Order: sequence, then structure tokens, then C-alpha cells
Amino acid sequence: MVDKAELREQFVEAFEGADYPISSPMDLVPALPDGPGTKFESGEFSMTAMELQTKLGGGDFPYESVDEFVDDVMSQLEGKDLV
Repeated sequence: MVDKAELREQFVEAFEGADYPISSPMDLVPALPDGPGTKFESGEFSMTAMELQTKLGGGDFPYESVDEFVDDVMSQLEGKDLV
């Protein structure tokens, strides 16, 4: 079972170092500890940042804060039954 709070915390930790506001996924890459290969895992969920981009698409850029971005990522994951 996926712990959504744990997963959200991982996303915040990985993406909080980006220079907000962000206007594209490329704005996030420098903040990621392992670049696009940064992995997020909880329960049966395991996905790299690159896989997130592929499965979720472009997002609703721009994002003004890490919380706004992570809220959208979590919403999209839930909407696609990935968590």
C-alpha cells in the first residue's frame, strides 16, 4: 500500500530546491538529487522523475511554489490510479 504522506514528503524534499516560480519541467532538473533518475518509492509505488514526467505529461505550469507543484503531481497520480 502506498503511503501518500510519505510520497508527498519525498516529492517536496526533491523539488523544494528549484527556483520558483517554475515554468517547465526542465526548471526542476537542477534541484533533483539524482537528476531525472531520482527515484520516488512508497509501498508498491516506484517511479523516477523521468517516469513521472512521461506518465503525467506537462502539468499546469507555471507553479509558484513547491506545494502547488506537489499538490498537482499527487492529484494527477491519484486521478490516474497510480497511487
